Amino acid sequence: MRTATLGPAERAEALAAMAERELDVLVVGAGVVGAGTALDAATRGLSTGIVEARDWASGTSSRSSKLIHGGLRYLEMLDFALVREALKERGLLLERLAPHLVKPVPFLYPLRHRGWERFYAGSGVALYDAMSLSSGHGRGLPAHRHLSRRGALRVAPCLKKDALVGALQYYDAQMDDARFVTTLVRTAASYGAKAASRARVTGFLREGERVVGARVQDVEAGIAYEIRAKQIVNATGVWTDDTQALIGERGQFHVRASKGIHLVVPKDRIHSTTGLILRTEKSVLFVIPWGRHWIVGTTDTDWDLDKAHPAASSADIDYLLEHVNTVLATPLTRDDVQGVYAGLRPLLAGESDATSKLSREHTVAHPVPGLVVVAGGKYTTYRVMAKDAVDEAVHGLGPGASPARSAWGRVAPCVTEDTPLLGAEGYRALWNARARIAARTGLHVVRIEHLLNRYGSLTEEVLDLVEADPSLGEPLAAAEDYLRAEIVYAASHEGARHLDDVLTRRTRISIETFDRGTLSARECAELMAPVLGWDERQIEKEVEHYEKRVEAERESQRQPDDLTADAARLGAPDIVPI
Repeated sequence: MRTATLGPAERAEALAAMAERELDVLVVGAGVVGAGTALDAATRGLSTGIVEARDWASGTSSRSSKLIHGGLRYLEMLDFALVREALKERGLLLERLAPHLVKPVPFLYPLRHRGWERFYAGSGVALYDAMSLSSGHGRGLPAHRHLSRRGALRVAPCLKKDALVGALQYYDAQMDDARFVTTLVRTAASYGAKAASRARVTGFLREGERVVGARVQDVEAGIAYEIRAKQIVNATGVWTDDTQALIGERGQFHVRASKGIHLVVPKDRIHSTTGLILRTEKSVLFVIPWGRHWIVGTTDTDWDLDKAHPAASSADIDYLLEHVNTVLATPLTRDDVQGVYAGLRPLLAGESDATSKLSREHTVAHPVPGLVVVAGGKYTTYRVMAKDAVDEAVHGLGPGASPARSAWGRVAPCVTEDTPLLGAEGYRALWNARARIAARTGLHVVRIEHLLNRYGSLTEEVLDLVEADPSLGEPLAAAEDYLRAEIVYAASHEGARHLDDVLTRRTRISIETFDRGTLSARECAELMAPVLGWDERQIEKEVEHYEKRVEAERESQRQPDDLTADAARLGAPDIVPI
């Protein structure tokens, strides 16, 4: 298997190749489900393409709580099948598919009542662990444990003494959601899938009632393509209804958007060695370890405004601060907040009036011949959703329709359960050798650990850039957690097309610094310029666009409600023309 590079030349080649020859499967949307679908189809031997209107994971899949989890709260809803399925996927990701990207994370659940609550919550967490073990992939995480109040305050001194009578501690897992999706796309490309971002579907091609392809606009170059495919998979998340409208027919179901916002605060603002999970009147609140930071989230409210840039209002921020401060001995203030981000959950409409009670189960449908729709679900179960979507597409291919069919006339079954993502193979061996790699490269071992946990065995590709140009081994001046080489690599290998892609998704500088990335913008743009062919004028455009975006976000976060926050956020242009 070759390592796929998603640079400018590869993008142009992918668009040309998709337009030249009919595909078996074309996936529309490169969030986690779309990227997973492309990987599933490609690894079955199907000729596969994937197009994305903006950047990989630029919607919901870069704005989640960054957790890979079974959904402990779904046990309370008696949704055992969903929890069991998610726990199996969590184990697969930790142990086999992406150990470099998915890591264990501890959570403390404070108990407020003596006796019954410990029994009730303890039984739920015990069942959670038992279901994880029964999946056959749960042995990599420690078992839960019961703590007294003194024991809880020892691991989480940040808590008020009167905020708990004891606690439970259990484990789940976390990842960088946008990095995970980028890795999925690259893995699909390494198995032959053609991938292009900034390529928007503007309509579908029809022959009678059958959908036979899509009209795709290259947003960067302004060129229109007709891409023909035997089956198209609509994996556009909260945009599902909009994409379905392009065929001029009503969909079989609707997707409802629920907004969740998160705050990012420095590590030293909350003194704890463990994450926290707290109950609220509507849902649950997480305090999640995130490198040198904490992520605090999330809200759960209806959203029917702009889907591309959901805005966090002042009321949203106050809600999270108010609830987390009920248990913190030293309250958080607005001045502690480094970053804020808002995302939309794609929930299947019609099951409940309250978005927090909508099921996270997914649905796959074939509304018209040639078009499959997959929607709903949760990040952790993306692989199952992808499998179901491709199974449905294969069913629609018909006998003998694809050269990938075996001698028995069937397309091969899903193999993604045994297909590690790029960077997974050899990761543990390189981790064990990290001190030797540090000595060889002259980088501190902490830098090597940082790279290995972002790129796995692909770290060697980043280090090759440093070897060719030692200045790339230096950290960014205003965001020293990241090396300059990582910015170049994002543009040359990971499909980053704009400054926003790098500061917001390939790195997390936009939420991990108080300046929101504005102080790093010019340095990053100048590093990307030689790879993407930018002149000084384009560099200026990129920096100006990013600064306007940050200011629009800051302004939206000062507004009292969703309507005014949305209007303020839309004050910045959406994309930088080249």
